[in-house]
Amino acid sequence: MSTLELVIRLVYLVAAVGFVIGLHMMRSPATARKGNFVSAAGMFAAIVATVLLVADGELGFRVTTWGWLALAGGTLVGTAGGWGGARVVKMTAMPQLVSIFNAVGGGAAAVVAIVDFMRIGVGHAPEPAFTIPVSLDVLIGAVTFSGSLIAAGKLQGWVSGSPILFPGSRLLSTLSALAGLAGVVIVVANPSTWALMVVLGASLAFGVLMVLPIGGADMPVVVSLLNAFTGLAVAMAGFVLSNDILIIAGALVGASGAILTKLMADAMNRSVMAIMVGGFGTGDSAAGAAGAEGAADVRSTDVDDVAIQLAYASKVIIVPGYGLAAAQAQREAGELGAVLAERGITVYYAIHPVAGRMPGHMNVLLAEADVPYTQLKEMDEVNPEFDTCDVALVVGANDVTNPAARREGNAISGMPILDVDKARSIVVVKRGMGQGYAGLQNELYSDPKTGMLFADAKKGLTALLAAVKETVA
Repeated sequence: MSTLELVIRLVYLVAAVGFVIGLHMMRSPATARKGNFVSAAGMFAAIVATVLLVADGELGFRVTTWGWLALAGGTLVGTAGGWGGARVVKMTAMPQLVSIFNAVGGGAAAVVAIVDFMRIGVGHAPEPAFTIPVSLDVLIGAVTFSGSLIAAGKLQGWVSGSPILFPGSRLLSTLSALAGLAGVVIVVANPSTWALMVVLGASLAFGVLMVLPIGGADMPVVVSLLNAFTGLAVAMAGFVLSNDILIIAGALVGASGAILTKLMADAMNRSVMAIMVGGFGTGDSAAGAAGAEGAADVRSTDVDDVAIQLAYASKVIIVPGYGLAAAQAQREAGELGAVLAERGITVYYAIHPVAGRMPGHMNVLLAEADVPYTQLKEMDEVNPEFDTCDVALVVGANDVTNPAARREGNAISGMPILDVDKARSIVVVKRGMGQGYAGLQNELYSDPKTGMLFADAKKGLTALLAAVKETVA
């Protein structure tokens, strides 16, 4: 082993430790940003080390001048695209961006396997130790690529958020899965380019057919699952290239994504398999009229009444949902909480695991609005607080607050919810009486303790903030 190779292996080791530490730090909102930086620094070091390894010829081949130009160009384009896209994307579009990143990761891993197979496997008889990870890399990477693109399209509205089924779709999905697996067996038993192309085509088709029947309510689980697939594809690419850092990074992403997927599914009281064969999600429902049309059994309230309740409360719990994200009202929610906290009022933000369109969506939104991390409370931690809560302010959250989940016989039966109905007073900021993803009317709205403030989340919170300031002046 040369000195350079020894140094590079040490860099890989340090990078791997950075990945683990960074992932651990991401468990808490207070350290998540630093954890992201630590992981990114580890990846940057690993990339530099790999480039040096290639330049020294340690991988058994030499890169031509055109190859170096392509590498430099790809690095610049990728860096600019990733950096620029992440900085300018709206917070409401963050789930779409994550899905695109998943697609890029899975697709890149599949391309790596195909190129290496063409370089080494064609005309030779490669060992199963090479063909197994190659075929699995193409299988998983292609499913991730096409599935993530469909998920991004659903989130963006380019593809209907409702479950999409057509005659024979289930049969086609099954056949594409079987064809992909059969292709893997052939590649391993009798390596050939055509068999690998069968794996690629069948996997791309399966990714599309797998995600199309899944509704909008299940998107947090889908995004998390596809993220786990990306990690597995990257780990397989590491085995193909005999690159330790890719194996470690991919395994970490795959494992954490799988755990997060299970947590998301548990938060919906459904199995991952039930979600993947088609969920109850029906996409974005109509918002309804701007007022209380068809809502004779609910009580409307106004800004001044709510402002007085908030200003003279002892404890306020703000419950954000996707409606807050869609209206980009996170800063108004943060400012309202800050004004109340300045008066000595205890303020919490109740975070349901599947509120929004991706895991951690509400945490990201509120962190952008500089909400103190100590005020962000996960469901299990905040639910006991509702018993002593003076006002629960629900902003754009629907199914995750619906008491119907405690009863049998409906689409959300058994789903863990935020115990908003246990608060002394409840205010719901909502544009109308539109139903949630599950297609159910929220029983919380007809609770005698609930006052409906019919308004867009941004406009409603802006008006509330002004009224509260005037009340306490």
